[in-house]
Amino acid sequence: MPRNRRSRLRADRPNPSGVHFLVSKDVLDTLVRTCTPGPDDLVLDLGAGPGVVTAALARTHARVLAVERDPEFVRTLNSRFRHNDRVRVIQADIRTVALPRRDFLVVANPPYSLSTPLLRRLLGGRRPNLRSAALTVEWGFAKRVTTPVPASRELAWWASRFDIRLVRKVPADHFRPQPTVDSAVLAIRRRPLSRTTEILLGEILDAVERSPYRSAHALVRRIGLGDARRLLKRCDIEPGRRAATITPREWRRVAETVSARLGRGTDAV
Repeated sequence: MPRNRRSRLRADRPNPSGVHFLVSKDVLDTLVRTCTPGPDDLVLDLGAGPGVVTAALARTHARVLAVERDPEFVRTLNSRFRHNDRVRVIQADIRTVALPRRDFLVVANPPYSLSTPLLRRLLGGRRPNLRSAALTVEWGFAKRVTTPVPASRELAWWASRFDIRLVRKVPADHFRPQPTVDSAVLAIRRRPLSRTTEILLGEILDAVERSPYRSAHALVRRIGLGDARRLLKRCDIEPGRRAATITPREWRRVAETVSARLGRGTDAV
């Protein structure tokens, strides 16, 4: 539950930002267990609020960065964790805060209105430092980002480089204020891909976006990846399949196969 008067008042007001405070210990345990942080890990709680998730992460003895924009919550966080030198509170917007240059985890219950821009920051760039994440998001959003064949090039790019899975459904009454829809715990784990594989993946997905109705054989041949039919057969992809029906994981397998053939497939992220 919200811990101060301002938070209690917020529960009765319109909530356009999509802020919902997690009140379920079971869901909180699921979030932490999904990433299993330890003493050697750096973990970000993005949108830390009153510190419910931060406190659970602190118990793992990981190094925790609690990022929160609201000044009153920042004061609450600083007071709550003032004796814990493993927790650092950062007053910043999660859309613009500088992300670590080393590998890190994210365990968070961010505002639902920021789900898309947050994933763009975490998953969109080349050579990402995010190793894994566990997030609460709207149920519909979770379904969109975990569909086998994404509806956009952006979602395909995320899914080709990260394993994204829906861990569990979370009923609305596990939050205060209650959202109007159910939620989900989303798990994200980075795939160890070489630079060559990532470059090839980008070229393939660009080609699919331009020519979604081409056959896989015609598309691979047009890109110039060698013997298209033999390559696709080796990757268990029917050459006659329409390019837009092939999953990001399957395209990743194509890129990894070509990268290994080129002898530059060991420079893993």
